[in-house]
Amino acid sequence: MDQDYSIPHETYGRLFLRFLKFGLLAWGGPVAQVAMLRQELVDEEKWISSERFHRVLAVYQVLPGPEAHEMCVYFGMMARGRIGGLLAGLGFMLPGLVFMFALSWFYVTYGISTPMFIGVFYGFQAAVAALIVRAVHRIGSHALHNKWLWAIAIAGFASKLLNVNFLIVLAAGGFVYALVQRQLKVNAVHLIFSLPMTGAISALAIGAPTIFELFGYGLRTGLLTFGGAYTAIPFLQFDAVISGAWMTNQQFLDGLALSSILPAPLIIFSTFVGYLGGGPLGALALTVGVFFPAFAFTLIGHTLFERLIDNPEAHAFLDGVTAAVVGLIAATSLQLLRVAVPDVYAVGIFLFSLVTLYRWKAKAAVAGIMLGAGLLGLLVSLI
Repeated sequence: MDQDYSIPHETYGRLFLRFLKFGLLAWGGPVAQVAMLRQELVDEEKWISSERFHRVLAVYQVLPGPEAHEMCVYFGMMARGRIGGLLAGLGFMLPGLVFMFALSWFYVTYGISTPMFIGVFYGFQAAVAALIVRAVHRIGSHALHNKWLWAIAIAGFASKLLNVNFLIVLAAGGFVYALVQRQLKVNAVHLIFSLPMTGAISALAIGAPTIFELFGYGLRTGLLTFGGAYTAIPFLQFDAVISGAWMTNQQFLDGLALSSILPAPLIIFSTFVGYLGGGPLGALALTVGVFFPAFAFTLIGHTLFERLIDNPEAHAFLDGVTAAVVGLIAATSLQLLRVAVPDVYAVGIFLFSLVTLYRWKAKAAVAGIMLGAGLLGLLVSLI
């Protein structure tokens, strides 16, 4: 333990309520959420040193899953062991889960067929498109720092458009960059540019997914979300829209829009996807699958993963996977843009939202922009 720093021994109930409060205030995405945790637990109460906080955060930023949620599990485990970690993680995610569950129920039960809801969601969808474009830029600017990673991202982009299985794309991206780091560039170049030709796959069986299938989709997504919650978009979109066909792209955008106005990690839109696929039990199954790795990495393997991240070859593999994911998100955003921005008014809302996202830095900026875009959409519908 760091000198002059001490983690309080709180009761399970108090620990749960502390992180429930964090969950109720979780506006503004992972940067704002992590900053909130740091301010109270590190700067004010001095649970751990700033240096240790940054090192732990670095581990979770490399691993898949929502890093703010994983940091909550970490602090809960430090305070009261594995039960404490479980309670802290549940407390942080519970408000967003309850809100999204209720909104999903309302959406399925009553729909958005009234003119008011149609107008609001018209604006929401254009703003979501802006959120995704900004996410591609932000993730790409950090992940694509050399020509090899750019090449992998471009290959991932092309592979998505050719409907190549994304698991092939991710594995190839990771192995290619690991080879590049070992200086086997000739073979790497050949693999990069042969990747899009590995063969397109057709949609899998179409029909209502089972509860176990939904859990499996969620688990796979939770294990592949490198670089933040936005990286989950192409995986869930593939399962729900392309492969399973239990949602349309428009409904998928609606779920993203709803999650963007809630105090929760964006990945909570998985609850909406699961609800449309399998009702209340489907919502819970997909959500549990998505969040399971975020709990497991800390409760089971935090020490192991800290050692793994120190391995340069493992780091290179993860960098390659992240680059491939950037390409997948870019291609998915292109597909969603066709639905989200259908006319000149939507283009205007999209551009307004995009510019505002880059200029407005407040914690509640995303929620404010979403609500503003919804209002603009409502005004357009009244014209």
